[in-house]
Amino acid sequence: MQCVDVLVRGRGAVGSSLALSLAAQGLTVGVAGVAAASRADDVRTYALNAASVSLLTELRVWDSLPADAVSPVYDMVINGDAAADREGGRLSFSAWQQGLRELAVIVDAGALDAQLAAALRFSPHVHNVPDTTTAALTALCEGRESAARAELGVGFKPKAYGHRALAARLTSDRPHQGVARQWFQPGGEVLALLPFERPQRGASYGLVWSCQESTAERLQSLPAQDFERELNAATAGAAGELKLGSERSSWPLALARADEVSGSGWVLLGDAAHVVHPLAGQGLNLGLGDVAALSRVLAARESWRPLGDERLLRRYARERLAPTLAMGELTDALQRLFAHNSPAAQGLRNRGLDALNQLTPVKRWLTQRALGL
Repeated sequence: MQCVDVLVRGRGAVGSSLALSLAAQGLTVGVAGVAAASRADDVRTYALNAASVSLLTELRVWDSLPADAVSPVYDMVINGDAAADREGGRLSFSAWQQGLRELAVIVDAGALDAQLAAALRFSPHVHNVPDTTTAALTALCEGRESAARAELGVGFKPKAYGHRALAARLTSDRPHQGVARQWFQPGGEVLALLPFERPQRGASYGLVWSCQESTAERLQSLPAQDFERELNAATAGAAGELKLGSERSSWPLALARADEVSGSGWVLLGDAAHVVHPLAGQGLNLGLGDVAALSRVLAARESWRPLGDERLLRRYARERLAPTLAMGELTDALQRLFAHNSPAAQGLRNRGLDALNQLTPVKRWLTQRALGL
């Protein structure tokens, strides 16, 4: 039976990045699982922070992406829920004011997955293997429905929000100018427009509209013109007149964290370890943070210590506990805060956004946390 140093189960962005990172250390890496097929109808976009871009650059993946698969975010505008008799609150972030090149980068999910797959094919230390392959360490990167995690008996109980994320590509009659926009709506619903280059260079957006399941199902089934009418009403023309540039897809939203993320000979990364609400766009950033942390821990291990040593892997678990727990709690708290529909709660939220918008040092701290700095 074939043996490898590390068996990576899962071929998504997290699993592929981990395989490349560990192979760069000279470890023999086996990758198991079915590779995601490239689909023309893939409408997903990833919002990546500086730490994630740095990791992908080190892996020699980032600079190989097509130019129109990447779009920088220079400014972000967050709008609180509005009522007929008043405007909502407003919070804005600017890369220029923060002394940064960009706040984040939006990347085409399919293009990134394809480039990672190509890099794996050319890595001499990475091999396609069955999931029964013997390894000193098994890294589970299979996503939130990980079968191997369940086989280990690790608890993972999602807290369902009763919401779905509706995604699509949009075009506008107005250039996006690198501005990301987000609206908090009644009932904890969140509408986000991410500046993008496909299908129309300089005037496209990736849409992520988190709404109640019944609303998401209705929006997804609407004729294109009716959907565009509701979308433009919700955004009030702030991003220009928006039109669909793709099909619509959706998935259920939940908050979850594995009871344990490491043990003797195994470790969890990405959505197999933690799932958060997408309102902050930090899901993949957390997963790539897992990759960077585990790679550092394994690279710094004592020469006598095996890769699957339980005490070694606890170092990884300790390092990732605070950032993943904090992001899960933050996104959950924000979702619950904006789920309250009373006029008093809406007014308090909007005043809070307006007040925070005046606190430059606090905004700088929040930006640094989101960028992984």
